[in-house]
Order: sequence, then structure tokens, then C-alpha cells
Amino acid sequence: MAETAEKLQLVTFQLGGEQYGIDIMQVEGIVQVEEVRPIPNAPDYVEGIFNLRGEIIPVINLHRRFHLKRVELTEEDQLLSGFVIIAVDGVHLAMIIDKVSRVVTINRSEVQAPPQMISGIGAEYIQGVVNREEGYLIILDIQRLFSSRELQQLEGMRR
Repeated sequence: MAETAEKLQLVTFQLGGEQYGIDIMQVEGIVQVEEVRPIPNAPDYVEGIFNLRGEIIPVINLHRRFHLKRVELTEEDQLLSGFVIIAVDGVHLAMIIDKVSRVVTINRSEVQAPPQMISGIGAEYIQGVVNREEGYLIILDIQRLFSSRELQQLEGMRR
């Protein structure tokens, strides 16, 4: 289904106790947890790097970035955990997620402005919030997750 001006398709996932979504057009892929090699002197939110089909990709721990607690996952849920691969200004990054949920289509009219603070995450990282039956869906603005300086630092880790 093609995205129209009124609709937004989101890849949704669990991080801590909340549900998050990212515009499907910004998601390069979802992969199972791979072996991550730590990088000395990296920022605390950088878990390390891993090799994805010959490309070295920095792994971002959003739990640390947003000061969230990891949830205890059942064995079945652990099969749904992994990395969401995104590209921010041409830099490929892997974000650790607790559990991938599904792709949902929402009306843009359902998206509300974010409150100033949600579970420790500042509004500057949030594109909007959708109130759903099962709770709030927080739409992340991946273009604003990292400053240009941080992106340069992350790009440097790939070498």
C-alpha cells in the first residue's frame, strides 16, 4: 500500500514499557541480534559495531540514550528482539529494540503533538503521539535523534 498524504505507515516496536514507531520509509531493515563488538571510548549510548553484509554499522542503545529500563522478555519475545536499521543523513545505524511489533497504517490526523516529556524522552526526539486502544504509540523523529556532531562521530566508527 502506497503512502498517501493522509496516511502514515509505521514500523512499530517495544522499547522499555512503551510502543514506538518509525516511518517505514526511514527503515532500511530489521535484523536479529548479531554479535556486537564494543568500541573503546565510544559515547555511552553506543553499544558497538557489527557487520551487516560487509558494511560496518554502529549499534545504538536507545535504552541508554533515553534512560529507559529494559523489559524482561519471554523466550518467544526474545525471538522478536533485534536491531532496526535506519539511515540518518546517509549514516546507517542499528537501534537495539526489545521487540518488533508490526507495521501499522495511521491517519496523519490521529497524530498529536508530543507532550514535553514522555518516559524520560524529550519532545525534541518525538514527531508525535497516537492514542490507541492498547496505549500510546510514540512516533520517533529519527532525523533529530542525533546532532550533526554525533553523526560525524558515528560515521567515524565505521572506519
